[in-house]
Amino acid sequence: MAERVDGQPESGRAVLGRTLRFLREKEGKSLGQLADESGYDKSYLSRLESGERLSKVTVMEDLDGYYGAGDLLVSLWKMARIDAFKDKYKEYMRLEAAARIIRVYAPNIPGLLQIEEFAREVLSAPQATGQDREAVEEQVAARLGRQLLLRKNPAPSVRFIIDELALRRTSASTETWADQLTHIVAVAQWPNVVVQVLPFSAGVHHLMGKGSLTLLWQADGRSAAYTEGGSSGVLMEDPEDVLCHRLSYDRLRDLALLPSDSLAFMRNVLEEHRS
Repeated sequence: MAERVDGQPESGRAVLGRTLRFLREKEGKSLGQLADESGYDKSYLSRLESGERLSKVTVMEDLDGYYGAGDLLVSLWKMARIDAFKDKYKEYMRLEAAARIIRVYAPNIPGLLQIEEFAREVLSAPQATGQDREAVEEQVAARLGRQLLLRKNPAPSVRFIIDELALRRTSASTETWADQLTHIVAVAQWPNVVVQVLPFSAGVHHLMGKGSLTLLWQADGRSAAYTEGGSSGVLMEDPEDVLCHRLSYDRLRDLALLPSDSLAFMRNVLEEHRS
């Protein structure tokens, strides 16, 4: 159980940082030695140990291997990454991580499908200080960490409905956008994932201008709906609210292209971009 200071539980990042320092000192290594042997910058490792930064999960995988710690650090990282999100998202993240069925409608590229460079572009402000950039890197790491749920065992059944507009609004980088489209096409072919495109030809629909919608079902049958637009999000667990949003999602799914047609559509968009 996490230690408490003034009645507040110790943060996940603090627990991870303390564990990193314990493992290093147990090995009798200085930060400089660890930096030399692991290939990571000394100041970066110091900030991980102090709980000031959240790394990418691959860093924890490397350090788990370095220390022979099994998956200890990766497990602690999965808890620590929640600190990169505001409190109002934590319950949604908990439900999302445990969901067996996930249904998403997004007017933009969903976070669960974003590659690193595209996520960084989306999350970055036009003018950012060094501190702002560090915050962005934490959000990028946390967003990429969420994507682990698509590959867990047992893998959830996930369906994305993406507005055509999202596939037409290109990234600032030609290469990044090609990589992003390629990634979506690849994920759409995973056995547990379905991607459908909502084409312009579908016309006006009742979720237009209302942001994204996510529906979650747990193994015990409990369900939740989450809507997000602008800087606000609303989590609903009342059965009537969830049913209402499920019906909205089903109507939208009926307007979208079939999965096979959607895959062909996205491949065509990618080819158009490359030409």
